[in-house]
Amino acid sequence: MLNTYSSYQLIARDLNKALDRVESRPMVERETEYYLKNITKVKSVDEFVKNDRLFRYAMKAFGLQDMAYAKAFMAKVLREGVTDPDSFANKLSDKRYVEFAKSFNFADLGARATVYNKAQQGAVDKYLAAVKLGGGDPNAAAVQQEVKYYLDNIVKVKSAKEFMADTRLYTFAMKAYGLESSIPNKEMMEKVLVGGVRDPKSFANQMADKRYAAFAAAFNFEAYGADATTTNPAQKPATEKFVRQTLEEDAGQTNEGVRLALYFQRKAPSLTNFYEVLADKALAKVVRTALGLPDSLASADVDLQVKHFEQRLKVTDFSDPKKLGDFLKRFTSMWEIANPTSPVQQSAGILFGRPASYGVSTDLIFAMQKLRF
Repeated sequence: MLNTYSSYQLIARDLNKALDRVESRPMVERETEYYLKNITKVKSVDEFVKNDRLFRYAMKAFGLQDMAYAKAFMAKVLREGVTDPDSFANKLSDKRYVEFAKSFNFADLGARATVYNKAQQGAVDKYLAAVKLGGGDPNAAAVQQEVKYYLDNIVKVKSAKEFMADTRLYTFAMKAYGLESSIPNKEMMEKVLVGGVRDPKSFANQMADKRYAAFAAAFNFEAYGADATTTNPAQKPATEKFVRQTLEEDAGQTNEGVRLALYFQRKAPSLTNFYEVLADKALAKVVRTALGLPDSLASADVDLQVKHFEQRLKVTDFSDPKKLGDFLKRFTSMWEIANPTSPVQQSAGILFGRPASYGVSTDLIFAMQKLRF
C-alpha cells in the first residue's frame, strides 16, 4: 500500500487526469447531466430546495452534503445572500455558506440567478444604465438594436482576441463599463483581459481605476477560457466542484490524510489569514498536523492559536505553488508517522517513537517547530 505522500502525489501530479476519471463514472455523468439540464429552470430559492436531487448535488459540490437535510437553514442562507455584512451567511464562521450563496445568488439576481452571466446580462444592464445616465434614451430603437446584436453574438466569442476583433461588441462592452476613452487603446485592454483578476499583481489589479478590474472580471477569459461569455456559477463551475469533491471523498475512503491534503491544496491559495484556517476544521487539522501540534490545541483561545501558527508559517506562502508543495509534503509525512499505512511503519513507530496514542515524539516536535517554511 502506498504511503500518504505517494498516494497524494499520484493524484496531485496529474490532477486533470484524475478528475477526468471521476467525471467519466456512470453515476457522476448521470447526476451531472440531470443537474445541468434542470438547474437553469430553477427560478427561486423555494424551487431550488424542493428539488432534492438538484439541491443535494449542489450541496455536495460545496462540501455541504452533511447539511442537505437542513433546508430551512439553507433557504435562509440563500434568501439573505451576501451583500449585507449582517446577512445570515456572512455571520457564519464557515465561509462555505458564503461561497454557496454567491454561486446561487437568488438574493441579488432573483429568477436570473441560475442563468445570469456578467458578460451577457451584466454588460447589458450596465449599458442601459449608462444610456440612462447620459440623458435618457432618445433613440430607443437604436439602443434595442445594439442590445440585440450584443446578446446574439457575445455568446459566440471564445477568446479575448475574438472579443476585441468585433468592434461593435467591444465598443458596447467598453461603454457599459464607462471605459469609452480607452476604446482606441486595444493594446492596453488586451493586457487587462489576458491578465485577468485572479493574480493580485495582474495588470488590471495594479491599475488605480478599478473599472478595469471589473471589466476583466466580467469578461474573464483568463479564468474561464472559451466559456467566459456563457459561464454561470450555478452551472458548470458547480459541476466542476462536484467532481473535485467526489475525487477528494474517494481518496479519503483509503486514506483520510490524502483527502485532507487535496482539500488544503484546493483551498490554500485563497487564504489571507490564519483566522480563516481556524474557521475550517479540516484546514486547521492540516496545519496542526504539519507543525506536529496536538488536536487539543483546537480548544485554546483563537488569538493564541493564530499567534502560534504565525510564529511558524506565513499564510502568503500558501499562494506559492512551490512552498505549498513543500508544506503538503511535510503534512503528508507527519500524517504518515501518526497514521502508518503499513505494518512495517507501525512497528517502526512503536520501536523508535512514543506509543501511537501520543502521536509524534517530543524531540521531533521541538525540532520541527524550530523550522520555518
